[in-house]
Amino acid sequence: MSPGAAPSPGSPPADEDLVRAALAAAAQTDPRDVPVGAVVFDANGRELARAGNAREALGDPTAHAEILALRRAAQVYGDGWRLEGATLAVTLEPCTMCAGALVLARVRRVVFGAWEPKTGAVGSLWDVVRDRRLNHRPEVRGGVLEAECAAVLDAFFRAQRP
Repeated sequence: MSPGAAPSPGSPPADEDLVRAALAAAAQTDPRDVPVGAVVFDANGRELARAGNAREALGDPTAHAEILALRRAAQVYGDGWRLEGATLAVTLEPCTMCAGALVLARVRRVVFGAWEPKTGAVGSLWDVVRDRRLNHRPEVRGGVLEAECAAVLDAFFRAQRP
């Protein structure tokens, strides 16, 4: 789906389509950065923003795909920071920083591809977004197009360590 594109009337996009959009964002990532892509959709499935990891490109440790996509979406949707009703699709399970940002932005859903057993904070190592002490807990679906998302990351890391 291209920015601003909407799904067919009456039918929200399938989670697989959301993750495919995130894979397209990952493909645009600077070659020095880990190819993770994230896309934010409004409640009707219209794309609001997309981004790829840019830590190396920007020299910014917080420039994860999720953070950049949330920032861009907040500029065009909601009241400046609340992304209520929105869905974030990302190719890799979010880390603690990104999971915290998803809660604070009040996204409705998080859909991701590959699980991240070393740093994942949406069910693997931690489960930040479903902590009962929080006042907002987004719905989560992981493992969507998991093999495709993992293959992109595997190829990147194989090339880094010949």
